Amino acid sequence: MLRHERQQLLYQVSNVIHSTLDSQEALQLIVSEAVRLMNASSGSVVLINPTSGFLEISASQNLPGAARKLQLRIGEGVTGWVARHGKPARVGDVTQDARYVAARRGVKSELAVPLEVNGETRGVINVDSDRLDAFSADDQDLLEQLAAQAAKVIHNTWLYEQLRLKVHLFESLSSVSRTINSTLNLDEALRVITREACELMRARMCSLMMLDESREWLDLRASYGAGAAYIKKPRLSVGESLLGVVARRKKPMQIANVQTSGRYQNIEVARREGLISLLSVPLLFAGQSIGTLNVYTSRLYNFSNEEIRILSALAELSAIAIEKARLYERIVDVEEQLRQNEKLSALGLLAAEVAHEIRNPLTVMKLLYHSLDLKFPASDPRAKDARIIDAKIEHLNKIVEQILDFARTTEPKLSPVNLNDLVEELGLLVRHKLANQNIKLRRDLQSILPPVMGDAPQLEQAFLNLILNAAEAMPDGGMLTIKSCEIRQSRSSAQPTHVTVEFKDTGKGMSEELQKHAFTAVLSTTKAKGTGLGLAIVGRIIETHRGEIRIKSKIGHGTSIIITLPVK
Repeated sequence: MLRHERQQLLYQVSNVIHSTLDSQEALQLIVSEAVRLMNASSGSVVLINPTSGFLEISASQNLPGAARKLQLRIGEGVTGWVARHGKPARVGDVTQDARYVAARRGVKSELAVPLEVNGETRGVINVDSDRLDAFSADDQDLLEQLAAQAAKVIHNTWLYEQLRLKVHLFESLSSVSRTINSTLNLDEALRVITREACELMRARMCSLMMLDESREWLDLRASYGAGAAYIKKPRLSVGESLLGVVARRKKPMQIANVQTSGRYQNIEVARREGLISLLSVPLLFAGQSIGTLNVYTSRLYNFSNEEIRILSALAELSAIAIEKARLYERIVDVEEQLRQNEKLSALGLLAAEVAHEIRNPLTVMKLLYHSLDLKFPASDPRAKDARIIDAKIEHLNKIVEQILDFARTTEPKLSPVNLNDLVEELGLLVRHKLANQNIKLRRDLQSILPPVMGDAPQLEQAFLNLILNAAEAMPDGGMLTIKSCEIRQSRSSAQPTHVTVEFKDTGKGMSEELQKHAFTAVLSTTKAKGTGLGLAIVGRIIETHRGEIRIKSKIGHGTSIIITLPVK
């Protein structure tokens, strides 16, 4: 009868402790039901900390605050003995047991049983009483059965907690990846990575180290939560540092306590900064290590396999973001170089026009001077002046000829050029500039386009000028359409003879006057802003390629510039 009542009671207790998936709430229910079932004075659930290896009180009832902070080594006290041997211990008089460690005054007897999860002792359930010999063999058997039920509950709550953490980490990772990839500035990207990694892993501090060009040193490039001591620490040798091992081997590594690890180089810095556990993962791009991403906690912590995978995934996304930011910086540099080349070409063209405009009146002056046939006696000072004037006119004429020779357009070096490829490459080059101006780029390119005979760098310069000119015409955004197609002399023609590329914008358009002079003399431009050099250069380049250039435009309705180039 008593056994039946106890089984019924155990069934009720089991229903109670299975009523939640919250791990802490479940532990508190377990200890409360254990104390009630055993008619005990106090009780606790003690679990083994996987990081430190100590037994720590995870839930308790009727224990003082100081006792709840008690930590025991495996084998220490009655609780430690149960954890080590995996067997229950029933002590009728704790004063007669050398193993006993007091957690509360007035305790006379204790009953402790192991908590086994998947066949491994993971903790202990303790109940205490202020009475001697308070617990019987039946009590021990009942508490063992409760412990078996509790172990299932603990296991389920742990699984749920891991799943919940995994979902949270993946949601955070998705959000972080969008944040990281939203910036194109390298330094800003690095700051975002360290901040998001720190928050994602709930860490004390995060740092990002990158390999220098020699790949022999790791330099601190960004950090979040770091103090002055960490920021000012010396660079790390790849061959001699712990983080260098992570970069070289391309594998994650965690250290339980960097303040006591002989492998960690900056122990004093870690102590001053309050850094304890470390997880470091490599930053990998295209199979190559470019640095390490490191998170530190302020307490002993054992990073789970799931957390290591999550941080590694974040590091992989971060490496892509870093390389994207680096590529963008290179693109900006290349664009700036192209603009500088454009300015140099423009200056050359301007110099040529200036020289040409000077040469005409200079020639007239030279002819008129010689027609005067000024002859003065040798003793007359004007004879010397006349010789000087003649020499200086000749000197000016030589300077003008030299400028014209230097600025004369270089003859193109012809080879087959795929204009579609040229347009695609320029699209990549200017995409950020257009995006910043809210300009959409639409490419309508014939899939199979015959190559033209041209000088790729010169044609690239011409096309870039047209794109930048179109962008200038759309300061408030718009659409730039680049269209390519082949031209045949007739429908029956076997082979195309020409290729056209059209640049069509939705800008403010051009007046008829501007269209007439768009590709002609630089000095006669009527353009409101700028010098008009860009289109003059385009016209000169297309002319040297035996091509044609046409403009179709209307004020307020945009502009189309059509370039036609021969296939052979």
